[in-house]
Amino acid sequence: MTTAPRLPNPKTPSLGTVLRRGEHWVWFSGAALAAAVILISGLLLIVVLNGGGTFWPRPLTEATRADGTKVLGILSERGVLREQRPGAGVVEVPQSQFKVANRDVFGADFVWYRDDALTEVRQPLEAVAVERMENGDFLGFLVALKKGEAEVAKGEAAWTELEAQLPQAIGLRNRVRALQRDDVGRINYELRGLELAITHARRKGGPAVAETVARLEAEVADAKRRYEALTEQVALVTGEAGAWVAVMETADGRAKEIPLASIVDVWRPNQMGFFAKVGHYLRHAWWFVSEEPRESNQEGGVFPALFGTVMMTLLMTLACTPLGVITALYLREYATQGLVVRIVRIAVNNLAGVPSIVFGVFGLGFFVYFIGGAVDRLFFADALPTPTYGTGGILWASLTLALLTVPVVIVSAEEAIAAVPRGMREGSLALGASKFQTITRIILPAALPGILTGVILAMARGAGEVAPLMITGVVKLAPELPFDGLFPFFHFDRKFMHLGFHIYDVGFQSPNVEASKPMVFTTTLLLIAIVVALNLAAIHLRNRIRRKYQTGAFN
Repeated sequence: MTTAPRLPNPKTPSLGTVLRRGEHWVWFSGAALAAAVILISGLLLIVVLNGGGTFWPRPLTEATRADGTKVLGILSERGVLREQRPGAGVVEVPQSQFKVANRDVFGADFVWYRDDALTEVRQPLEAVAVERMENGDFLGFLVALKKGEAEVAKGEAAWTELEAQLPQAIGLRNRVRALQRDDVGRINYELRGLELAITHARRKGGPAVAETVARLEAEVADAKRRYEALTEQVALVTGEAGAWVAVMETADGRAKEIPLASIVDVWRPNQMGFFAKVGHYLRHAWWFVSEEPRESNQEGGVFPALFGTVMMTLLMTLACTPLGVITALYLREYATQGLVVRIVRIAVNNLAGVPSIVFGVFGLGFFVYFIGGAVDRLFFADALPTPTYGTGGILWASLTLALLTVPVVIVSAEEAIAAVPRGMREGSLALGASKFQTITRIILPAALPGILTGVILAMARGAGEVAPLMITGVVKLAPELPFDGLFPFFHFDRKFMHLGFHIYDVGFQSPNVEASKPMVFTTTLLLIAIVVALNLAAIHLRNRIRRKYQTGAFN
């Protein structure tokens, strides 16, 4: 008996049919997208977990070592020590890393201890954590509080008195900083201007030069008298701020005196409840985004870097958007389509793949040395040989990044303009509108959502670039912001700080790697948040424009 041959199931396509349809490419693309999403999500999760908990107060743990000495610190990490033992081979011994802080006492912030060498592990309620302006945190116990040489309180009474006197000491420290930064800084700025005016008057000459120079020198003398008076005032306030001193003791009994004026914050983490910890977290997070950095950028805030990043990104956007849109309009609406235009488009697309450091070198040579040097010779000759615009600054860094990101804007804008229906152009021209009126009133509004898409991509790339900035204006620490209350308010010649460079400097240039890790992750999280916030603002604007022009091509 013969069996009938099995016929293929018509509902199951053959392998050749699947390959001809290209369905495998759909699956490959989906798998690649899923892998990218997983990798990006994993990276963001690592940053959030390590950076988001930096300011949460963790308990202080005290333990006794084998020699009887005590150690107090924050349990930060657990690990395994592999050691060779006779007859037993390689043995894994559990160990723990403590943040013992007290850098000026112990010489190191983090220390590893074997778990079998620690006994009597506890969390004392009276343990105190102190954040200082210098030398990092101090972890120990409060012994007494002194004013001058007189002891004011001891034990628990010292803690109560410390909480009462600390706000006043911090206020005095802030007053000293305000005097030095604002009042003394304003006089220094005035003195620099007067010295340049004297140099200009002598170089210019004329019959009244002696009278002019004498008047300016009198103003210089008056400014120096005010400077000396402010210096004396700063010295008096500094002495008043340093009157109160907290006497601290480490877990192993070493004494340390800490002036209250050098304390940023003090807390007892082992006594704090949930809401107290939340308040502590929010307070320190605000200080992080609003204060200046300390300890070679390893501690303190990142406000100058945050301000410089946002200002540089906005200047870059203002520079690259008009240039990119005008170029796209010319290529699509005015240029005769041919070989030259195709070559220009190829060149624009290739520019998007040029390494960013190449743009940095170009910006250094063209903007800084060529244009900046010419500006100094024409308008700031009195300050030479000290350069004004002939050195790195936020203006040249922004223009360099504008050149870096303008190809993205050109491509996106040209595609958005090309997608506007041809009938809209012809209808506008048929009604008597000129070509310029058609572009400004019909084409650009309809293409604006697509143009903003390119601007968003440009902002996202420019905000995270670091290599071009390292040679065109960014610095480790900028004493002055590019924008302040001194005329002309916007100082485009000043150097600036950037969050991306701040991450590089703290993460790779710091000698204290373990202590700088929290700052690296927290700054990275802040940079991601800034880029997301700028993009969300641009996306919101794009969506509003898209709803306004429902007849546009990008609906």
